[in-house]
This record gives sequence, structure tokens and C-alpha cells, in this order.
Amino acid sequence: MSELISNLEKLGDEFNTMIAPLGDEQAIRAAQAQFLGKKGKVSELMKELGKLPPTERPAAGQAANKVKATIEQLTAARLQELADVVAKADLGRVIDVTLPPRPVAGGHLHLLTSVRLEAQQIFAELGFVVAEGPQIETDWNNFEALAIPKEHPARDMQDTFYISNEIVLRTHTSPVQVRTMLTQEPPIRIIAPGHVYRRDDDPTHSPMFTQLEGLAVDTDISFSDLKGTLLHFVKRFFQRDLGIRLRPSYFPFVEPGAEVDMQCSFCGGSGCRICKHSGWVEIGGAGMVDPEVFAHCRIDGERYTGFAFGMGLERMAMLRHAVSDIKFYYEGDLRFGEQF
Repeated sequence: MSELISNLEKLGDEFNTMIAPLGDEQAIRAAQAQFLGKKGKVSELMKELGKLPPTERPAAGQAANKVKATIEQLTAARLQELADVVAKADLGRVIDVTLPPRPVAGGHLHLLTSVRLEAQQIFAELGFVVAEGPQIETDWNNFEALAIPKEHPARDMQDTFYISNEIVLRTHTSPVQVRTMLTQEPPIRIIAPGHVYRRDDDPTHSPMFTQLEGLAVDTDISFSDLKGTLLHFVKRFFQRDLGIRLRPSYFPFVEPGAEVDMQCSFCGGSGCRICKHSGWVEIGGAGMVDPEVFAHCRIDGERYTGFAFGMGLERMAMLRHAVSDIKFYYEGDLRFGEQF
């Protein structure tokens, strides 16, 4: 036993001699593994422990634990010495404060933010002002006031995020129109940009997206006013002489209602892969405000008329900048953002 203990004690001195000239952490850790690893020198000596009488094994085990602790302490001490040397070298370094700093790239707006601000400016030219509302809405503001009956498919749980029976994450920014008409007398000209939420997820749809809706209420508002407003926006936003068309469609809160198409911004209407060779792409929905909505919002439908429209800003940005997947907007990839 005395020979085993003596050999274990010698390992501490041997390890100290080995690491003294070493000058980097990797070499020191490798030396440590030669002694404390599974096949290290301490482990090899401990194989002799089984040959000792049971009464002598505790003393040999204590000696082994002691040499392991010694090697750990020597390793830590040597690594600290190296760290101190590096720190002193840094303190002694001369810094020329007159040198120009490294250039830092300036920040910029997210693509969706810049698109939203540009759209707001275009509609401002026509007298529209920005209106805002909460993203958590009452069922009444989000559906009932907009003449969407209980049995309508948009009320289905597959489309709407319900917080409770009467509280939802808004599925469109149309509740802002309701809130505005309840608190403001006509004439009204507002746009309502903001986040909306629906149970939808594919390359062109996201569970959360940014919608921009518009509302105009006054005497003698006509369908031609709606078309003129949207045509002005398309030409200004895409900076091209593109036409629009309105296809009859059904929306509970407008009558008549229409799907809004614009000439494809990529081919100019001649037909391409983006527009499926039709020359047209859909950009939103619109129509004349249904008198039932006016009744819910306490506006005289006999005196006033109005139009409303809505579009997804992600889609408008996709059509303008050829973005292939809506998820690119939200992944935070700097390579994507730096393109704009």
C-alpha cells in the first residue's frame, strides 16, 4: 500500500513540472486529461486498489482523491497565471485615440413600416387621416356592428382567435371604422392600418398580418368615388400607370361589394407567372357601406352614403418588391431587411 500511495503523491509533482512551460489553455487541458482522464495515470494506478486488503483501501482512496484535487488546483492556478499575463499585456497596449472609428451602418425602417407610412401619405393627399383602435376587440365591434351574422363562416373558430365568447383578437381593422362612426359625425375620411389576426398559415398568409382599411362617409359618396380613390392609390404606390377593376363579390358590411384587382405590376397586364397569365392580381375588397352598418353606428343612412375598402400591406409589399414568402417579413433575417 505504501508504494501505491507514494506513486500517487509523485503524480502531483510530475503534473506540476509538465504544465509549467505550457503557454495555452488547450495544452494545459490536454495534460490534465493525461492524468485525470479515464485512461489517465491516476486511473491506471487506481486499478491496483483492488489488489489491496480491504483494511488498506480507504487510505489509498484518500491519497487518490488528494492527488486529483492537487492536479485540479494546479490546473486552475496555471490558467489564472496565463489570464493575468494577457490582462497585463492589454493594459500596456497604447491606443491611438486620434484614429477614426470603425464605420457603423445606419439603421433603417422595416419594409412593412416604410410601406405603411408611404400608403398613409398617399391617402393623406386625398384627405384621409389615420385612426387607430385596440387589437383585442369585442365580438360586437368585430362582427355584429358590421352586419356579420352568427352563422357567417368568418365567425367560425377556424378563422378567429377567441379569447372568450365575447372577446376576440380582431380579424380586420374594420372595428376602427365602427368606433369612429360611433364617436364622430360625418364627413368622415379615415384609414385604419394595424395588425390583425386569423387562423391562417401558408406562403402568402400569416396568423398575424398588417391590414389597411379605409372609410369615407359623406353626402353623395358614390361607387365612382371608391374606384377613383383606389385607382389613385395604385398608380401612386406602384409609380406606374396601372389600371384596376372591381369584380362583384359579397361582404356582409358593404352593398354592393367588390373584389379589387389591379393590373399586374410585373408584366403590366400582358400576362406572366405572377398573375397566372391573367394580367390581373387581387389586392383587396371594397364596397359601399351597408345601411345596416350605418344603423348600428347611429348614422342616418338616408342622408349619408359611404365606401369602405381593405387590403393587406404584406401583399402590397410582395407585389411591389417581389417577396416570395410572407414569413420573410417576420423572421428577422438581416439579409432580407438590408435589401430594402
